[in-house]
Amino acid sequence: MAASAREDGGRGQEHGRRGCEHYDRGCLLKAPCCDKLYTCRLCHDSNEDHQLDRFKVKEVQCINCEKIQHAQQICEECSTLFGEYYCSICHLFDKDKKQYHCENCGICRIGPKEDFFHCLKCNLCLAMNLQGKHKDIHTSRIVAHVLPCGHLLHRTCYEEMLKEGYRCPLCMHSALDMTRYWRQLDDEVAQTPMPSEYQNMTVDILCNDCNGRSTVQFHILGMKCNICESYNTAQAGGCRISLDQQ
Repeated sequence: MAASAREDGGRGQEHGRRGCEHYDRGCLLKAPCCDKLYTCRLCHDSNEDHQLDRFKVKEVQCINCEKIQHAQQICEECSTLFGEYYCSICHLFDKDKKQYHCENCGICRIGPKEDFFHCLKCNLCLAMNLQGKHKDIHTSRIVAHVLPCGHLLHRTCYEEMLKEGYRCPLCMHSALDMTRYWRQLDDEVAQTPMPSEYQNMTVDILCNDCNGRSTVQFHILGMKCNICESYNTAQAGGCRISLDQQ
């Protein structure tokens, strides 16, 4: 059964290879819409002509023993950990990034949970320092600004955000078209070689714009995502020396 299921939809995951460019996980999702196996809904949606409803996922397949089983955090056959974080509602498996499931939002968010509260009027999770200090974004007289990620900010809050940076304060996606700046940063990185002891150093990164994971060369000016070429990234592990380049 496992073999035929893999033949139907094994794209996005090789046997024993953990996760994809989007998530670090030890299982495949069995799509209830087409019965195919994919590492995540994003991998599924990029290969199919329909979307995977993650809330309807009932079964997963272990990447090690290939046993298909009901969705859970640890394989019932070989004890493989499917994800440091697991949400039984969203069926989100991933590394621990201090995620939490917000019942009111209906999705998982990156925390820590204690740093955020859900405003029922705005229908958003907001930083705790805004509790009791912000106006309902839907009834405020201040014009709301819609960010590319879909989040809403008061125009005044948006202008304050731009004074501090370029990222949405809720999800960290770029709130502006940064393409021109990224290309300028490409030139700066190319013109600023790292000292010899750092030239063979690589690091794992997470991209805040495409949610992808990459292994890239470490550079003090920034690390560029290999998938979408954004520099809006965060280090996801320690630096290491690449033996292939020594």
